[in-house]
Amino acid sequence: MGYSVGQVAGFAGVTVRTLHHYDEIGLLSPSGRSHAGHRRYDDADLDRLQRILFYRELGFPLDEVAVLLDDPESDPREHLRRQHALLTDRIARLQQMAKAVEHAMEAKKMGINLTPEEKFEVFGEHDPEQYEEEVRERWGGTEAYAESQRRAASYTKDDWQRIQDQSAEWGSRYAALMEAGEPAEGERAMDLAEEHRLHITTWFYDCPYEMHTCLGEMYVADERFKAFYDALRPGLAEHLRDAILANAVHRA
Repeated sequence: MGYSVGQVAGFAGVTVRTLHHYDEIGLLSPSGRSHAGHRRYDDADLDRLQRILFYRELGFPLDEVAVLLDDPESDPREHLRRQHALLTDRIARLQQMAKAVEHAMEAKKMGINLTPEEKFEVFGEHDPEQYEEEVRERWGGTEAYAESQRRAASYTKDDWQRIQDQSAEWGSRYAALMEAGEPAEGERAMDLAEEHRLHITTWFYDCPYEMHTCLGEMYVADERFKAFYDALRPGLAEHLRDAILANAVHRA
């Protein structure tokens, strides 16, 4: 007796109205009728419907689907080969799209997770994302950069406030150390250099001594970093650089 319109609609996940439309345009006409005159689909009809739905899923309009299905040169195996090739291509494109979306999501996560009002409240006139593009160009491919961005994306306003407070308190103690005439190679300066390294490791990324030494050199070579540290006390950038180096040698 074959399958009713309702049964086929249920099998295929389409509406009865869709099947009626396919029948009306000659795309898929049921091969039989019941004694009461109701449409009945056989297995060959279901195979054709499956091919129709494959092509529709791939974006082919109905008129092109009809041409493909009624091509006298093609057989069911040819349809399967064609559909496999089309699906493989679609999967590749979707994977590329998914990768692009993942990159967009990752880029979104790179931002500090604060509202503009909170950023201003915590950082004042300093914009923590001011040099983000340059930082990405310099260190975007490093594990340390990726780890720093993952952590930063999860921090709240209170976390950033704590980071700022710790940095400011450390800066006051380092300026006082210089005021007292402590040398960069002294125990107190090395202790504060170690505290500086651990602050980076705790909040941003693992900072071994070799990396910390490189950062110290950058604090002097890059005018912006030098200006930041020298604003705490003139000469602090070079003093810290020397203390970082002394601490790395001392603790190696």
